[in-house]
Amino acid sequence: MLRPRTRAALRAAQRSGLHVVVVTGRMLQSVRRYLDDAGLTAPVVCYQGAVVADPASGEFLRHEPIPLELAKETIAAVDATGHHLNCYVDDELYVAEVTPEARAYADFQHLAIHPVGDLAAWLDRPPTKLVSVGDPAALDVLEAEMKARFDGRLYISKSLPYFLEFASPEVTKASGLAFLAEHLGFSAAGTLAFGDGENDVELLAWAGFGIAVENAHPRVLAVADWVCPPAEEEGVAQVLEAFLDSRR
Repeated sequence: MLRPRTRAALRAAQRSGLHVVVVTGRMLQSVRRYLDDAGLTAPVVCYQGAVVADPASGEFLRHEPIPLELAKETIAAVDATGHHLNCYVDDELYVAEVTPEARAYADFQHLAIHPVGDLAAWLDRPPTKLVSVGDPAALDVLEAEMKARFDGRLYISKSLPYFLEFASPEVTKASGLAFLAEHLGFSAAGTLAFGDGENDVELLAWAGFGIAVENAHPRVLAVADWVCPPAEEEGVAQVLEAFLDSRR
């Protein structure tokens, strides 16, 4: 769960009338407990921006899945390299078989795993995203290979060093938040965004003021307007507290 100071800062920001939006690569079912823990009620941007959902009802307000044939091509390409692959359909996790990589991922996010055998043969509708799980260095090689092969046809980025994510080319965290900004009535210029992973680059570039956490990916640090202390020091909470104090 969230650290106490961060939880309190998020709740205080919401009480002050600000739109407090979680933007994540996680599945909706995985992120819900964090929203409940912080008492956040705004729609959530998840799956790297492929889904914008109402956390209370589970309704998808936006869904940009990978086209079916492109998803099957991606599955075949990753399978040929021997890497494990997760497939996400209807907010559930599907795999060809339960490998150590699948178990590590599912346990990390407290998820049920659904093994289906041949993923490409089983898949009959567009998946929300695909994720390869494995050794960070090996995934760096896979990322370069897949970006060369699917240039412009897929959004490909690491969320954590051991997760390589594949999504529709229309998908980034920024595109998901832009959709929600129009839905809720706030602007990019008036948005303060935090990030640390490679998949936060577009988000911080979109926001009026982008803040990287101190130990963020170098690409995130390069686009940030400012750098806050690391998670261990609850840097996000420190910034939110200072911002709320400045409005009084």
